[in-house]
Amino acid sequence: MSQKQSQWILAEIPDIPPGVGGGIPEILVKMMLQRGVDAAEMQRFLHPRLMDLQDPFLLPDMEAAVDRIFVAVDAGEEVCVYGDYDVDGITSVTLMSAVIEAYGGRVRGFIPRRGPEGYGLNEAALKRCMAEGVRPGLLITVDCGTASLDEIAALKESGVEVIVVDHHELPPGGKPDCVAVVNPKCGEGGFQYLCAAGVVFKLAHALLKRRPCDDFDLKDYLDLVAMATVSDIVPLVDENRLLVKHGLKRMGMTQKPGLRALMDVAQVKGPLTSADVGFRIGPRINAAGRMDRPEDALAALGAKDPEEAHALAELLDAHNKDRQQQEARIHKEALDCLEKEHDPADPVIVLGSRDWHPGVVGIVASRMMRRYHKPTFIIAIDEHGMGKGSGRSIGGVSLMDAINANRDLLEAGGGHAMAAGVSVHEDKLDDFRKGFARYVEENVSEEDRAPRLYIDADISFSELSLEFLKSYELLQPFGSANPEPLFMSREVYLTEPPRELKNHHLKLSMKQNECWHDAMFFGAGERELPEQPWDIAFTIHRNVFRGRTSLQVVIQDVRAHHQEK
Repeated sequence: MSQKQSQWILAEIPDIPPGVGGGIPEILVKMMLQRGVDAAEMQRFLHPRLMDLQDPFLLPDMEAAVDRIFVAVDAGEEVCVYGDYDVDGITSVTLMSAVIEAYGGRVRGFIPRRGPEGYGLNEAALKRCMAEGVRPGLLITVDCGTASLDEIAALKESGVEVIVVDHHELPPGGKPDCVAVVNPKCGEGGFQYLCAAGVVFKLAHALLKRRPCDDFDLKDYLDLVAMATVSDIVPLVDENRLLVKHGLKRMGMTQKPGLRALMDVAQVKGPLTSADVGFRIGPRINAAGRMDRPEDALAALGAKDPEEAHALAELLDAHNKDRQQQEARIHKEALDCLEKEHDPADPVIVLGSRDWHPGVVGIVASRMMRRYHKPTFIIAIDEHGMGKGSGRSIGGVSLMDAINANRDLLEAGGGHAMAAGVSVHEDKLDDFRKGFARYVEENVSEEDRAPRLYIDADISFSELSLEFLKSYELLQPFGSANPEPLFMSREVYLTEPPRELKNHHLKLSMKQNECWHDAMFFGAGERELPEQPWDIAFTIHRNVFRGRTSLQVVIQDVRAHHQEK
């Protein structure tokens, strides 16, 4: 089944009103205007300051949460911080535990195991949690808990009080009955964009405002908050942008042995970017959870001894290599299955197997969705015939709406419009695929499902310089709601045949008129390339090799130049 050719859509270049910019390079002004940054906010967007952080007590239930935590600290009460197994959850547990420990509190962290126990507060994980240590008087959930009404009610009945620190949506049944639900989605105010670690940061800030602690500097934990914010793909707006901008700087000079060791293993050096976190550091932490060893990631981030930290970082790297091998095998098997059984006219992809690991299917679903531009569910089926799957979607198709339209075929399903999970029995898999396809065909037109590539600016090779790169980098950090700018150049030629590297990456030497640039085209070795000359869509990166800095062109798509412009 062939990949679809994207329609290229070039953004309008806005006119710069008189007096706007104040010495800011013109290309930055235009791109900020494209991103909806008001003229009065441009300096704050480029240079966000920690002093602009808002009062943490504006978040719902913050007063009650702070009061109860200090009661636990002062009474020497056992506190358990219970989180999720991804980067956001593990960093949240680390930060929450660290601030309670700084006050002299008795605290331990706990992470459920994805495969045997599942996400969030659940009976199996809570049973292990209560058995592993002293029964807590206070349990603080981070990155989960908002929808766990029954589990929290059972904890309350057993004498365990609960504080929820979360960022997920409220369930239909409303808030859980507990001490506090510190979740911006439960209030009328702002902060809706925060990830869980961002909410924990605000809670830590509130604790410190109420009772200053000389042994704890919250700025030292901005690196963890930045890592979670980038990895959880929440919008990089308002305080998120501020936290990530400063957190990435802190990460580059972090004194945390675990994080330093992890950066060394991931071979991350120099000024860090959100891409370093998203593609090199974050996946190694996530891999532990995917391989049902989340406690290894928690131990690594909390390690105090450099030697122990290095050993744990190597262990996370090994988990990541295991995850990559599993992913490569499942991806190949999914492609083979697709070629044999899938109707190219089908608007969706739904594949399942008893040989697939449930911790990896989400990554494979994402790769399949991007390759074929179709909403995709990849499902791992256990020995009892029960499938657990992850879905990824394209613009215009809500997975949650599709799940709700097929509830009668599913054991469970939830998530977001673009990423969701389902539990479905093997016997119902084909019916679910048909129902999913029917929902898409009836609710989203073929035109609205067509792939589109949104390009920020049409520029020539002659404009691509280190000075241009320096200005461009002020727009960082890039991520959700502030995407990395995508450029295009027209009528470009290869100066020599493409050189294929490992993993089917292509290294290219290209010219436009009399200007040359080297370029990388990742994963394009299996792709049928058009006749020259090309139009290319690309991003730009800073490349440092043997002490020499250069501008790196990274191609995202190519098309024959004669196509419609």
